[in-house]
Amino acid sequence: MLLRSVVKVANSRSIIFYQNIQLALLTRNSSLLSHFKGGVIELSKRWKYVQHKGVKGIRNNKSAYEAAAKDDSDDVIKMHDDLENEGNCNASLNLDDSAYEELASSAMHIISGSLTQNVFVIQPYIKWGNERNTLITPDDQLEEAKALVESLPNWNVSHAIKVPLESLNRKSLFGSGKIEELKQQLKDHKSKQTITCIFISKSTLSFGQKRFLEDTFKLPILDRYSVVIQILRLHATSAEARLQVAMAEIPYIWAQAKDANPTLSRKQGYSITDTQREILKSRERKLKQELERIRDHRKLLRKKRKQKNYPVIAVVGYTNAGKTSLIKALTQEQSMKPRNQLFATLDVTAHAGMLPCSLEVLYMDTVGFMSDLPTGLIECFVATLEDAMLADIIIHVQDVSHRCREAQQQHVLTTLQALQNTVGGTQQMPPIINVGNKADLLSSQTEAQALKDMHFVSATQHKGLRELLEEIEQKILTATGRRKMTLRVRNGGAEVAWLYKNTAVTNVCADETSAEHLLMSVVISELTMEHFKRTFLWAKQK
Repeated sequence: MLLRSVVKVANSRSIIFYQNIQLALLTRNSSLLSHFKGGVIELSKRWKYVQHKGVKGIRNNKSAYEAAAKDDSDDVIKMHDDLENEGNCNASLNLDDSAYEELASSAMHIISGSLTQNVFVIQPYIKWGNERNTLITPDDQLEEAKALVESLPNWNVSHAIKVPLESLNRKSLFGSGKIEELKQQLKDHKSKQTITCIFISKSTLSFGQKRFLEDTFKLPILDRYSVVIQILRLHATSAEARLQVAMAEIPYIWAQAKDANPTLSRKQGYSITDTQREILKSRERKLKQELERIRDHRKLLRKKRKQKNYPVIAVVGYTNAGKTSLIKALTQEQSMKPRNQLFATLDVTAHAGMLPCSLEVLYMDTVGFMSDLPTGLIECFVATLEDAMLADIIIHVQDVSHRCREAQQQHVLTTLQALQNTVGGTQQMPPIINVGNKADLLSSQTEAQALKDMHFVSATQHKGLRELLEEIEQKILTATGRRKMTLRVRNGGAEVAWLYKNTAVTNVCADETSAEHLLMSVVISELTMEHFKRTFLWAKQK
C-alpha cells in the first residue's frame, strides 16, 4: 500500500510538472520557463520526435504558423520580411528521406553538389511548322541552356550544340543519322575530357525517350525539369521554399512512372514498387497539407496588412532580370543581397518602402519565371505567388539588355494570366508597370527609344528611380482609392496625432489666418477619411 501511494504521488507530480511546462511553452512565459531549465530542453527534444508523425523527415508546422498568426506585436508595422518568414523561423524541416531520395535519383538523376560534372548540352529546336518558336532563336535557346548548367556549382559545359528536328515527340527524339553523328561527337570529346552526363534542353523527356537515349549513349540523360529542380534544391534555404521544391518533384516522378512500360521496366532496371508508391503518395499528401497551411498562414498575413492599410506592390519578372536589385534600390534596404544567378529568389518576401508622398508601401519579391518549363512546376509555388496576384499593382521587371527580352516578356505575361485564372478568378489583374532594368548596358539610346511604355532604370547605378517612384505613386493612389488633400486642424489637438498615425503626412504648416490651427497635407483613403469625420467632425456636431 505504501509503495502504491508513493507511485501515485510521483505520477501526480509528474503530470503537474509536464502541464506547467506545456503552459509555459504555449504562453511563452520566460519567468515560468526558468523554473524548469534542463527539463524543458529534454522535453522539447522528445516532442520533436513524438508529436510530429507522418512521412519521415516532415514536421508538423501548424503550431508555428498559428503562433505567428496570433502575434499582434508592433513588429508588423515595420513591414520587413521578418513577418513573412516568421512561420519558417521556427520550422527546422528535415526533408531528407533515404528511401525517397533513391526514388528521386532514379527518376531525375539528382547529383551531389560536390561532384564535378562535365555536361554535353544538346538544344533541340523545331525547324518549321506550328510548333516552331518564332520569339527566340535556337542560338539564344542554347545560351539559356548553358546558363542553366553553369548555375550549378562544379558543373561545366563540356560541349554545346543545337539540333534541328521535325518533332519533339518522337520516341527516339533524334533520327538514326543524327544519333550516329552525336555518338561520334561524344566519342571525340571523351578523348579530351570525360563526359559525365547529357543535358537535352527540352521541357520534359518521357520515360521511353530517356531510357532509349541512356541505352544509346550509355550516359545519364537530363531534361530542363530535372536540371531546374537541382538548381531549386540548391537555392531553397527556408522551410517554405524547401517544401515547395519538394512538392515540385512529385509530378515529375509520377509522370516518369506512368510512362514506364511495366514489362520493359524490369529489364531496363527501372520500376516503382508498391512500397515506393506508398512512400510517394504519403509524401505528396503530407506536402499538400503543409503547403495548404502555408497558404492559410499567408492569408492571415494579407489580412493583417489589409487591416494596417498598407499598399502592396508585387515585383515580378523573368529569372535574373534584377527584381531583388530593383527592390533594394527603391527601399534602400542594405540587408538584401542580390545575386547574379538563375532562380536566386525562391521565397516571396515583403520589404518596406516609402513613396515621394510619404506613403509607406510593401514591395513583394517573387520567384522568377522561365520558359519551356511545365506549368506544374510553377503551380507548386502558387502558395507564395498568391501574394503577387492579389497585390494593388504589379511591377514587371525586364532585362532590356537581353537579346530575348521580347520572348521573356511574353512568357511572363502568359504565366501571370494563367496564375490570375487560378488565383484571382473573376478579379481583374492589377495594373502593370513595365520597368526596363539594366538600361546602363544598352549599347545605344536608339534601342531604348524603340521600346515604348517602359521606365528605363539601372538598379545598380540608381538611375531612373525618381521617375519610376512617381509613376508607382500615381498608380497606387488610383488603385487604392487614396487622394491628396489639406486639412485644417487645431494645433496640438488629438486630430494631429490621429493623422500622423493613420495617414501619410506630406507637409505641415501654420494657418496664416489662425495661430491656433495647422494646415496638414496628407494622403488619405476614402475609408480613413470617413473614420476621421466620424471621430472628430460629427462628434463635435453632437
